[in-house]
Amino acid sequence: MKNQPYENQAGLLDMLKALADQSRLTLLRILSEGEITVSDLARRVDLSEPTVSHHLSRLRAAGLVTLRMAGNQRYYCLNEAGLKRFKKMAAEIEQAPAIPEPQDENDSWITGLGWSASDQQVLREYTRGEKITRLPSKQKKLIVILRWLATLFEPDRLYTEREVNEVLKSVYAEDYVGLRRDLVDMGYLRRERGGEKYWLGGDVTRTDG
Repeated sequence: MKNQPYENQAGLLDMLKALADQSRLTLLRILSEGEITVSDLARRVDLSEPTVSHHLSRLRAAGLVTLRMAGNQRYYCLNEAGLKRFKKMAAEIEQAPAIPEPQDENDSWITGLGWSASDQQVLREYTRGEKITRLPSKQKKLIVILRWLATLFEPDRLYTEREVNEVLKSVYAEDYVGLRRDLVDMGYLRRERGGEKYWLGGDVTRTDG
């Protein structure tokens, strides 16, 4: 526990960067009122939908916003758990960072993937003990995370949406719905037209490094 302020620094910095924008602060205030679509948000803040989507992706990567899909419609809302985490970390900001102790966690699961050194570094940066600590804001790094998540699914097996959610919850419960959508969008998971069944798709062993 004595190292908590130090361990939280990276996540706090991501949140502060995400909040250092007037438009994103305005979006958060609106989202605190309840769930809303991108198009409705765009009308309320007088910005284009692509611009609003960009701001929302930054807030979601920082753990401050969650996404829910209903058909082709995307609904966003404030992530109460993420906001509570931010407040807790902000309250600790005056505490001097503890000196980090040597990391003794077993990361053989990362080296065992056989991926490039740069991809392995991304996993070390954003995971701990085979769980995601935070989501990257840069797409290139997010793709590495998504490729790893895809390895958690068995080839030639059909999954229900609930089963997919359970797999993703086990490594990142804060926004497993958003991750499920990202996996489908990037082709690492494929989905029936009705959305009832999912299966593994794409080459998850490929490395871009």
